[in-house]
Amino acid sequence: MPSDSDDPEPDAPSDPDAVDDTPTIACERCGRAWDLDYELDEMAVGNLAVEQFALDHQRHTGHFPDGISTWQAECRNCPEEVQRLEESAARRWAETHARHTRHTVAVTHADGETTLVDGPA
Repeated sequence: MPSDSDDPEPDAPSDPDAVDDTPTIACERCGRAWDLDYELDEMAVGNLAVEQFALDHQRHTGHFPDGISTWQAECRNCPEEVQRLEESAARRWAETHARHTRHTVAVTHADGETTLVDGPA
């Protein structure tokens, strides 16, 4: 009967030359680092894994992980708003919202820069 020591470790890669390219993210305030396996495997968010983790981290802790700052698009007429890590994503949401509602949307970065997106006249 083989001993437990003969069994390979359950998480050991089958290919010793395999590269673990799972993204990781750290938070100095929490004193931790996380790999994003859950976001990739369970949530299946793909390329948005870092953004999803960062936004979830902020919702649960009140702060973003190290090196993360967002763009906020906030409607000035209704309670709609989004946070995005990419300026283009926040601006795209603002332009779409403004076009459909004719509301003015403020797009702001963590550094305080704000621009307004207006709907059609």
